[in-house]
Amino acid sequence: MRSVGERASFDFIRYANCWEDADVLCAALRPAPGRRYLSVASGGDNSFALVAEGAEVVAADLSAAQLALVELKAAAIRRLELEETLAFLGVRPADDRVATCERLQGDLSPGARVYWEQNSAAVAAGVIHQGKFESYFRLFRTLVLPFLPLIHSRRTVLRLTQERDLAGRREFYERTWDNLRWRLLFRVFFSRFMMGRLGRDPEFFRYVEGSVAERILKRCCHALTELPTHENPYLDYILTGNFGRRRPRYLRPGTYDALRERLDGLVLHLGPVEEAGRRHAGAGFDGFNLSDVFEYMDAATSSDVYRQLLELARPGARLAYWNMLVPRACPPDARDRVRPLALAAELFARDLAFFYSAFIVEEVR
Repeated sequence: MRSVGERASFDFIRYANCWEDADVLCAALRPAPGRRYLSVASGGDNSFALVAEGAEVVAADLSAAQLALVELKAAAIRRLELEETLAFLGVRPADDRVATCERLQGDLSPGARVYWEQNSAAVAAGVIHQGKFESYFRLFRTLVLPFLPLIHSRRTVLRLTQERDLAGRREFYERTWDNLRWRLLFRVFFSRFMMGRLGRDPEFFRYVEGSVAERILKRCCHALTELPTHENPYLDYILTGNFGRRRPRYLRPGTYDALRERLDGLVLHLGPVEEAGRRHAGAGFDGFNLSDVFEYMDAATSSDVYRQLLELARPGARLAYWNMLVPRACPPDARDRVRPLALAAELFARDLAFFYSAFIVEEVR
């Protein structure tokens, strides 16, 4: 069986941001000085969140483009003040990003330097907007949202992220928002076909059974009712194309300042996460940020990778990972070595990155 790295292309940026809630992740993994973590790199945001708490982090990715993105973000954080970084990355307007990138080249590896020299247009447009997944949401805003006036009035659309309490959000969604036309439009745009070709990759759905759109619609309902819509950075980005009232954890003032001081604690590795773990095992790891990597593997491979990671874990280490569309958990023959933590359900209930169907936290005995 070929790995997902062989079945899908990884020569471009798929995720310019991390689409898992770093606040939930940090609550699960408890990063602190003296602790070591193995992390899926992706857009870098959640690895940065762990480093900001004083942890040493080995961040791995199959994509050199993703690691070039992490390097560029790290260089900006190291050399620029927060407001400058917000402008450079694309949260704030700027017209000098290419010049700023040239100033940061001394902090980049040769490979990352070449990548950004060849992709200066992406730098100029703001790198946090340059992933395939972010482009998918851009299509949502340009192709789907213009049709919302046919489903809801403009006034109703503007009211979607208005501040309300739980009862108010439920009432607005049930009585005003959730009509037949909205559900039909959602099912078309977030279907397996559309997401596979425009947002993620068809190979990422290889082990998915059942309707993709129905499960995402259920989670969208959760986000618009059970979670505070007025302070959800992921919902903000989907609807507006940027982070507004609330930013990702690594770009908040206190976290950013701590991260700048601790960036030397981040090590990058090109390759599978289990390979990175073996290469940088040291005295083992206190935690694992695994994103949703297991659902891109068949059940047997997922179990094998899980057991490899267990061999790298210190006693009391925690594994944190999400299921989006494929159920994955500790393999049966390893259940005597770990215990599932009940706090996962409480954290999942407040997870602002609402796409996922489950959040799992397990602790090594």
